Parts: sequence; structure tokens; C-alpha cells
Amino acid sequence: MASLSFQHVYKKYDGGVVAVSDFNLEVADKEFIILVGPSGCGKSTTLRMLAGLEDISEGEIYIEDRLINDVLPKDRDIAMVFQNYALYPHMTVRENMAFSLKLKKMPKDEIARRVDEAAKILEIEHLLDRKPKALSGGQRQRVALGRAIVRDPKVFLMDEPLSNLDAKLRVQMRVEITKLHHKLKTTFIYVTHDQTEAMTMGTRIVVMKDGFIQQVDSPTELYDNPKNTFVAGFIGMPPMNFINATLNVEGSDVYISFENINIKLPERYAVDEIMARDGQEVIFGVRPEAITDEATFVSDHPEASFAADVDVVEMLGAETYLYVTVNAALPLTCRVDPTTSQSAVGEQVDLAIDTSRIHIFDKDTEAAIVS
Repeated sequence: MASLSFQHVYKKYDGGVVAVSDFNLEVADKEFIILVGPSGCGKSTTLRMLAGLEDISEGEIYIEDRLINDVLPKDRDIAMVFQNYALYPHMTVRENMAFSLKLKKMPKDEIARRVDEAAKILEIEHLLDRKPKALSGGQRQRVALGRAIVRDPKVFLMDEPLSNLDAKLRVQMRVEITKLHHKLKTTFIYVTHDQTEAMTMGTRIVVMKDGFIQQVDSPTELYDNPKNTFVAGFIGMPPMNFINATLNVEGSDVYISFENINIKLPERYAVDEIMARDGQEVIFGVRPEAITDEATFVSDHPEASFAADVDVVEMLGAETYLYVTVNAALPLTCRVDPTTSQSAVGEQVDLAIDTSRIHIFDKDTEAAIVS
């Protein structure tokens, strides 16, 4: 069990390329931390610096109170699960799981106990005498996890471990890894580019872009209160709608205007940060589920309603996505209730925005003003 501390960590390569910039993070014991972001954002490099597979250019990394910058990977008391599983093809499952313990010259009975215990946790007891080529992708992933578990490390590191699995198996393994974290009660650091994995698995999420941390928060806080347009657009599927709009203040009332539409905002937006921006352009953010075609809501909220043309309807069973265009110029995505929606392709539909769930960002900095 271990806490972690990243203090002003940088990774710089020859030629002036900076992969990670001023990375600061405190990880509590037993946390499940997710590093998420697009390819090239620095998340895997950060994980590899923690593992000792990449040198740290500047800064310090601590496991508990121990500075590990110059500690060899084998002496850091961590275990890493790779994207490609990295199993030895000529060894059985049992031999793969036991290999690192044999290198430590651990007693045979203790090795057997640890392997059997890990196999039971992962429900792969019946696979122990098979070789990797006889296993499915999901089974190989479980073996890779088992090989990490037997080491009883202070920290588990996982670098996109589910990316090679099909969609259905990824969902199943997400659940299994989350259950594993609860069982083992140790610290997990997990890297992924998949925001669904991040939202469903992590106790906290670190959103990265171009080597910088954009926001560190719980999944709920990231979704409800993103600090900038990058986080707002990256977290959530379908992504948030972004609209170039203008703020207008009339007395104590605040309106946001776009495409000849004026949406009156709730009283809570009549704050200094907004009132001082009268007539200024902003970025108006609204998630698809905050736009509805439900007739009663539309009629009850005329101050937030408008018409749009339906371009595409995607019916997904429990929900329906509408892709619409406002005034032949502004595309929007709406997530609506399939049990009440009557919208059809080619028709005009009346929509309304739930203004209690909107976000307003600065046009230049793209930082949240209010959300």
C-alpha cells in the first residue's frame, strides 16, 4: 500500500521536445487514479517515469516518503500491466505468473500459494496449465493481471490494458479491474485514451493535453464543472456542443444570443463575472442531454426554446440522438428520450435548453467563466 507524489516533473527529449511539463500530483493510498487524454498528451510517458522505464528530466517522484528518481525499476515495489500483455509464449500460465517470484528466489511453497490465490481472485484456476496461445484476449489479460498481483506490489501501473480487446470484453474487463481494486485495496495508476474507461473506473481522473495537466477531479466534478473547453469536450459522449455566442445584459437579466436566438439565463448567472461581459463574445457550452424535444418542457420554457431542422436520428434503444441544424448554420447534437420523442428526419422540431445545466467559457482563453 502506498501514496505517491509527483513534484514539478518534466520529461524532455533531445531536440527540445517536452513530453511532460510541470506535472504535480498527490495520490493517496488505495486511490484509483486514471491518466486520460488524446495520443501524445504525455500520459504513458508519465507512467513510464513512475515505473523507471523513462528517466525523469526534472522534478521528483516519491513512493510514500522514498525518492525514487534513481531507483532501479525492480526495486520500486511496483507492478506494471502492459497493453500487449507481454506474456512468455513458451511458458504455461502458472509459469508466467510465477516467473518474477522465481527470480527473487522465493520459496516454492510461497510461490505456489501466491499463484493459486491470484488465480482464484481472477477466476483462472482452470487455465494454469495452458500456454498463452491457447487463451483468448480476455484470458491473456487476466494472466497479465495475475502476474502483477502475485508480486504484492505497493502500486499497480496499467498502460491501456484493455485497448486490444473487443468492445464487449472491454466492458466486462472494466468491471473486473474495478472489482480487483476493491479486493486488493492498493494504489492503482491507470492510463487510457478512452474517456468511458476513465469515467467508470477512477476515483479521480487526471486529464492531460500536450504534456500539461488540464484538470484533476472526480468523474462527477469533471463532467459537471469542467475548467476549460478541452476538458468539457473530451469528457462526455457525445461531446458537449460548443456555440459561439454573445452575452447581453438587460437590467438584472442576462441573455445569451446565437443565430438570432436569445436564451434567457437563470438568475444565478447574474454575477459580476457575467455582468461585466455585456456585449462580449463567449463560448456557450451545452451537453446533448441538456437539449430536449419533450413537448411539455419546451412549452414550459419559452425563454429557452428554438426551432431546428432534423438531419439524422440515431435510435440506440435506451436513448436517441438527434443531429439538428439551427437556421441552416449551426449543427447541434441532442440526446432525447426515445419514449417521448416524435422527431423525424427532414422535419422541423421545437427544442429547449435546460439552462440549469449550461457552461460559459472565455472566448480567448477557453477557460470556464461559470458552469
